[in-house]
Amino acid sequence: MRRTIRFHLNGKPASIDVDPDRKLLWILRTELALTGAKYGCGSGFCGACTVILDGQAVHACLTQIKEVEGKQLLTIEGLAQEGRLHSLQQAFVENDGFQCGYCTPGMIMKAYALLQRNRRPSRQDIVETMDGNLCRCGAHQRIIAAVESASGQASAGGTS
Repeated sequence: MRRTIRFHLNGKPASIDVDPDRKLLWILRTELALTGAKYGCGSGFCGACTVILDGQAVHACLTQIKEVEGKQLLTIEGLAQEGRLHSLQQAFVENDGFQCGYCTPGMIMKAYALLQRNRRPSRQDIVETMDGNLCRCGAHQRIIAAVESASGQASAGGTS
């Protein structure tokens, strides 16, 4: 049975009439045309679908749309403002924090949640936080460097 789900999406009021048990990932991609969150594993293991729900990084492939009701949802599409990349997105560009780019939106959103709760995380904090997001291209060191850069810290590991 369909119902109207009301929430805030990327800072703006939103509502959608859908089956409340559908997964958020598919609502974002098919109903709302927001394709930044990617389908990777469908089981919450890879992090390609990471979005921010009320300040917490969540896997959109595991989250039902009804769990979003009345909450703030932020996707990768909501980070850039007025045509300018968010500082975290810019840090990924400057540090080559991606290769194929498939995992990048999920990586950025996971890092965003970390930096919202800890503006200057240690390298260990970054590694532990990003551990649940997989990069099959092997850009992990550059991803860590990008998060360190976005936090205003010099990278201890370089960008190799």
